[in-house]
Amino acid sequence: MSDEEPAEEPVEDVADQAPPTEEPASDADPSETVVEEPEEERDPLEVALERADFAEKEIAYKEAEIQNVRKRLMADKAEAIQYGGMGMARRMLTILGDVDRAMTGIEEDDQSPVAQGLRLLRNKMWHELQADGVTLIEAKG
Repeated sequence: MSDEEPAEEPVEDVADQAPPTEEPASDADPSETVVEEPEEERDPLEVALERADFAEKEIAYKEAEIQNVRKRLMADKAEAIQYGGMGMARRMLTILGDVDRAMTGIEEDDQSPVAQGLRLLRNKMWHELQADGVTLIEAKG
């Protein structure tokens, strides 16, 4: 023989592997055997209608789920728009605080270009912040 393996393995006798037969229980009456009736064939139209009803319900559930996702996304988007500028406003407020500190050494009637520039910058920054809904809160103390 060559180095090749045999192509087929020996076939075992199938009759030896037959499943064991069930014997009726001793307390069961052989005359009371249950005869299983084959399942009635259903009308194909009825089956199709049931499947269509099921599909319609599934579609309705999926549409409701899609609507819920849309509503949630719209709410998230509105919230992002509403609060999205807060980071920028906070950064601008720190800069505005620096401008206010720079103006503490400048008198009200000072008309130098630096004083005018700081006043203009402060007014424009406040105008833009107020346009985004930022309001001035007076500090206590």
